[in-house]
Amino acid sequence: MTAMKKLPIDVVINMLFRLPVKSLARFKCVTKSWYSLIQSADFINRHLNRATTITDEFILFKRSFKEQEGFRNVMSFLVGGVGEDNLDPISPDVDVPYLSTSYSCICHQLTGPCHGLILLTDSTNLVLLNPATRNYRLLPPSPFGIQRGFYRSVAGVGFGYDSVRKTYKVVRISEVYGEPPFNCPSVMEWKGEVYNSSTDSWRELDCVDQELPWPYNFAYSEIFYEGAFHWYAHKNVVLILCFDVNTETFRTMEVPEPCASYDEKCHSLLVLDEFLTLFCYPDPRRESSPIQETIDIWTMQEYRVNESWIKKHTIKSPPIESPLAIWKDRLLLFQDKSGILISYDLNSDEVKEFKLDGYPATLRVIIYKESLTPIPKGSTQVQNF
Repeated sequence: MTAMKKLPIDVVINMLFRLPVKSLARFKCVTKSWYSLIQSADFINRHLNRATTITDEFILFKRSFKEQEGFRNVMSFLVGGVGEDNLDPISPDVDVPYLSTSYSCICHQLTGPCHGLILLTDSTNLVLLNPATRNYRLLPPSPFGIQRGFYRSVAGVGFGYDSVRKTYKVVRISEVYGEPPFNCPSVMEWKGEVYNSSTDSWRELDCVDQELPWPYNFAYSEIFYEGAFHWYAHKNVVLILCFDVNTETFRTMEVPEPCASYDEKCHSLLVLDEFLTLFCYPDPRRESSPIQETIDIWTMQEYRVNESWIKKHTIKSPPIESPLAIWKDRLLLFQDKSGILISYDLNSDEVKEFKLDGYPATLRVIIYKESLTPIPKGSTQVQNF
């Protein structure tokens, strides 16, 4: 350690930003100068953008367990086993903070990662989490209410980074309609609201088009990609609804023509080989039929060019509830209908079952790489597991 202190500062920096977060947390205690260095925005940014490989990937795994008085939501922090496609815990499981509504068991979402941060949501609360540092914060609730006799249904939630204003944003779009006996479709309207981390506050969007397609609330029907949030949506035909985080404008993109009409399949949005990817998979709510025996995987080779969709894979799948993630650019992670985590290897067609399970349809997975990105401070306290 004495020898390291004598090294030029640029050499020390180059050595430190290659280290994992756990080691850097210990090294902050070495000297005041190292503490200041590791806490600095420049170092955090260099560490975030360092060269990494698939061996640097970690997995945040969420599941729910049914208990006598409701559900218990649990998060696991996992890493791939050496030389094997196994998943090993790197720390004890923790209860998901603040997200305790029964709605959160099925519709609870993990959105991200964005600079190493992940947004956890249910129908009421939003929690911003850095899984590497174990820091998290409950975001302030939206102050915008609705008139008596009306009901708000949250249709889509997005989380991303505004690269122009250097701030994180959460966008939420909702359908507001009258409760019985006022639930006439003619009184339905869209509401949009955006949370800005730099002001720690919400404001309403005035650019919400009432003709927006309706986002599905299926698992992994949304993704942040190329500076925009994308939702799998529908309006007579299947579309992708997009929200540009910098300009705060909505737009739509077409899906591959074979996926545009309603059939016996569901759709999820993921990223494969850095391309926006659409999964067309069997609807778990329908009885088995020939169209349900395969999963089609489409990739958009040139972003925002509808004609560039190509069918990358067609695989014969085991009975699944939904896709969850793509790991190591070749392993498709699914939850099966009984609530067990399984993988499908695109190279070997091997199906593997992990010893990880939860209440059916409650499994969620986010693949992330460690970062030192701090949780933006605000009116609520940053906490730690």
